[in-house]
Amino acid sequence: MNAMQRRQVVVIGGGPAGLAAAVAAFEAGEKDVLILDREHQLGGILNQCIHTGFGLHTFKEELTGPEYADRYIDKVRDLGIETWLDTMVIDISKDRIVTMISPKNGLIQIEAGAIVLAMGCRERARGALNIPGFRPAGVFSAGTAQRFVNMEGYLPGKEVVILGSGDIGLIMARRMTLEGAKVKMVVELLPYSGGLKRNIVQCLDDFDIPLKLSHTVTRIHGKYRVEGVTVQAVDASRAPIPGTEEYVPCDTLLLSVGLIPENELSRKAGVAISPKTSGPIVNESFETSIPGIFACGNVLHVHDLVDWVSQEAAEAGKNAARFVSAKTQETTAAVSIQTGFGIRYTVPVSVRPANIAKSVLVRYRVADVYRNHCVVVKFDDAVVLRQKKRILTPGEMEQILLLKTWFDQNPAAKTITVALESEESQ
Repeated sequence: MNAMQRRQVVVIGGGPAGLAAAVAAFEAGEKDVLILDREHQLGGILNQCIHTGFGLHTFKEELTGPEYADRYIDKVRDLGIETWLDTMVIDISKDRIVTMISPKNGLIQIEAGAIVLAMGCRERARGALNIPGFRPAGVFSAGTAQRFVNMEGYLPGKEVVILGSGDIGLIMARRMTLEGAKVKMVVELLPYSGGLKRNIVQCLDDFDIPLKLSHTVTRIHGKYRVEGVTVQAVDASRAPIPGTEEYVPCDTLLLSVGLIPENELSRKAGVAISPKTSGPIVNESFETSIPGIFACGNVLHVHDLVDWVSQEAAEAGKNAARFVSAKTQETTAAVSIQTGFGIRYTVPVSVRPANIAKSVLVRYRVADVYRNHCVVVKFDDAVVLRQKKRILTPGEMEQILLLKTWFDQNPAAKTITVALESEESQ
């Protein structure tokens, strides 16, 4: 093992979150920033996302994934931020010792002044679904199929069924169609799509690809290669309804059944994990339960827009730089954020009023589809915000601003509650 090194800010992950965090930390005044990534190039998942729709908020123009990544990669290079590629982080300790391996440098340990977790997320695999049948060729996660088509130049199949209507599944329905495959249908277990409305319109409606809500795949047919699948309707408890079976011939099944934050390293470090997001629990600075370890991007909670990833990561990077530059680390009182009716989770889950300049941004997702509801924010029992929403869906991340003046007006508040109320009940 090489001798222990000391670095001020270590960013784990070279995707959109890691790049934005590193740039922000550098621009906040901390010049000793190191990016670690296990891939041989920066950019992360954006490198295989060749469709447009990125950058509308960050750069005020529509970019492809690689174009968006290149904007940040150019910033990293222009600033001279050091990057170690082909480097796999295998452990993080609670005292911020990062252990990694690489073909070039072997086993290395770095003592970090602050760590930014930006490892992204992974797809939920077939094994988590328990679909009966053999294990034939032709079953892919949507992300794997996307890499095959966009980066490797392979077409996974010609007659396709897609299970799950997350954004990547919707985008691959369009991509496979453009490459000459026939997408028979997209099947969704829930009574609503998990993807953005614009992707439903642009990727399914524009290509006449049917979306079957409240349906699932209950059997995969074929021993050596997929020959077809059985699609079946489900009831309110998501159990298959007898007599609704439909056999659909196909040679490929793509799975778009959810993303899971990559938090094995976070758990090793002892970071507290939210059971709702499967990501770290953070405060308004994106600091985890361990001082000096910050989290951002899809490792924190799964996003629908990369622009929000970059925005969030920039805050995490800036706060990591502030952490290492502070002579003493202050511990200030925090107000917890609780979820009420209809709200699945919020990020962050606590706020330290002393650290707020003007406001703090809180992102949230709802638990179901709601129409004509209000988002209500309470400081203890005092209502500070009632915001009308025509429609709220789980696939669209929402956000609110908690103003500094609300904290000043409610200095004794112990909890902030974010909940939904029907307009009819007011």
